[in-house]
Amino acid sequence: MIKKILILLMLAVLGVYLLDMLTGIGFGIPHFAQGVKDIYLNESKNTLKVSNVVTSIVVNFRGFDTLGEVTVLFLASMSLGSILYHRRHFLGDRSVLFPASRVVTSGAKLLFPSIVLLGTYVFIHGHLSPGGGFQGGTIIATGFLLMLLSYYNYSVSHKRLTYFESLAGIVFVGIGLAGYAIKGSFLANILPTGELNQLYSGGVIGIIYIAVGFKVAAELTGIIYTVLHEKE
Repeated sequence: MIKKILILLMLAVLGVYLLDMLTGIGFGIPHFAQGVKDIYLNESKNTLKVSNVVTSIVVNFRGFDTLGEVTVLFLASMSLGSILYHRRHFLGDRSVLFPASRVVTSGAKLLFPSIVLLGTYVFIHGHLSPGGGFQGGTIIATGFLLMLLSYYNYSVSHKRLTYFESLAGIVFVGIGLAGYAIKGSFLANILPTGELNQLYSGGVIGIIYIAVGFKVAAELTGIIYTVLHEKE
């Protein structure tokens, strides 16, 4: 009962913030005389200190859209898991019936740490080079896919995936609401921006991409694990 009340309170607080933001947008009102692209280019370099302009647009200028994208991915993951869970829970066997050869398993064991490291690098450096949370999380999920296809008895803890996914979502929304509470804009930067082209730059953008990377990796890995354990 207490858990349901807390969930309702959190949804109510989020609803108030969303309603306030939507009513204050001012659709159709010209806000800038300068072109939007020029503002993005100038602000990314001079104000946010972010080298990857796409990152500053996705995570800062249009961060509310990114929240919607992450929500869609979460709903898709939850829906697929709900549909297939009953069959996986009672049948229990893997859809991959034959284990891979020793060459494949040895290669997968060798490549898996490198794949995870590459995915981590991509979302940590998303504000400096092409990449980001979605790309890095997808790379990490492919590493788990390789292990699941190579090892017949390889398993992934759904409880740990749930913890990672939930914590990443809380961090993302928490930073967004903190920006709104302090500066009046969802996902507004509330940290020092640092120096351009340095790892510690962009303020909250790097933290947000780390959260998105963990969230995407956990959700896609959960989808892959559920699908591979579903039998006809």
